[in-house]
Amino acid sequence: MKADLFPDETAPGSRRRLHILLVEDDPGDAVLVEEMVADLTPRLRLDCVRTLAEAGERLRTEVPDCVLLDLHLPDASGLEALARIRADNDQVAVVVMTGLDQEHTGLAALASGAQDYLVKGRVEAELFGRAVRYAIQRKQAERTSAALQASQMRAQENARLERGLLPTPLLGADHAVEVVSRYRPGRDHSLLGGDFYDVVQAPDGLVHAIIGDVSGHGPDAAATGVALRLAWRTLVLSGVTGARQLDLLEEVLVAERADEQTFATATSLLLDPAAAKVLVRRAGHPGMMRHSAREVGWIEVPGGPALGFVPGHAQWPAHEVSLDADAGLMLFTDGLFEGRIGDGSERLGEAGLLDAARTLRAGQPESFVDAVIARVAELSAAAGGLDDDVAVLYMRWRQTGRQ
Repeated sequence: MKADLFPDETAPGSRRRLHILLVEDDPGDAVLVEEMVADLTPRLRLDCVRTLAEAGERLRTEVPDCVLLDLHLPDASGLEALARIRADNDQVAVVVMTGLDQEHTGLAALASGAQDYLVKGRVEAELFGRAVRYAIQRKQAERTSAALQASQMRAQENARLERGLLPTPLLGADHAVEVVSRYRPGRDHSLLGGDFYDVVQAPDGLVHAIIGDVSGHGPDAAATGVALRLAWRTLVLSGVTGARQLDLLEEVLVAERADEQTFATATSLLLDPAAAKVLVRRAGHPGMMRHSAREVGWIEVPGGPALGFVPGHAQWPAHEVSLDADAGLMLFTDGLFEGRIGDGSERLGEAGLLDAARTLRAGQPESFVDAVIARVAELSAAAGGLDDDVAVLYMRWRQTGRQ
């Protein structure tokens, strides 16, 4: 009776056959392996090649479950053979085969990345099958562990980048502006975007704010967003404001971006609590909503191109916006309205976002911002949810801080 040592791979209903690639130039040894495979199970597929060059060609077109590797081949010998197999494909399990007097080489192969070793002349079918099965399982465990570690490292890196993109507003104890900020990642949490914002109150009481979005996703976009956010805060604290501020931010972007196609949209605000006025400069960024207990409206002042579109040639004029004592400005990145809704055949769009916001009764800033995000998420749920990061910055006058 043949022993079937591979029940997991041959469960009822499964048509998958384990694939073993034998790299062996000795015809006699190859026949012995074929006989052991035949004794184990008819569900194993065994292919045989005689050289590492042939093995490399096979591995580039098809990845077996396990490679049985003789360490004495015409075109490689010893651990060099193992190194070349792993260079061709390091995702496959490898069991090396050594001679009777070379068991130490098998142990060295384990230290060099092989999953197991077998000594020729001491191998029976059951031991052979167990070694192959365990090697495959060990390699699967290694891949799972590596993927988990990479995921954890990516999450930690994203957390560090997110802290750089989304800081705590720098406001004085007597700050005249209330700030509500929110950040919500898109459906693919592993790819942090380049959405950023910041708020800084200057010694003269004026409040500076910015919200921006670097094109693309992943660590490059996020790192560029962090660089822009830090540069902006440094400029504000150094007294650089107005159009010069955006000029310098564009210079930072051009210096930091990974390619010439990368750009960043941004809206900067200068809030004057004494005059109840706000100066707005817009660089390719979406408009904003003015929210009060009475109504929700859309504001989109004329602006210039996104940072990085035409470096050194753009202009971003300032426009004054009045802000009543009971009103607030809600700024956001385009992830809040560019997602698909319903069955996915259409996008929400700016008009759809405004209509959705106008149906909400929330009067306080925190509840209004949360309600808007929740409503957009609800509208996009059937289409897979928010597919881009969303940053929101809501600002209004602090009642006790008005002069």
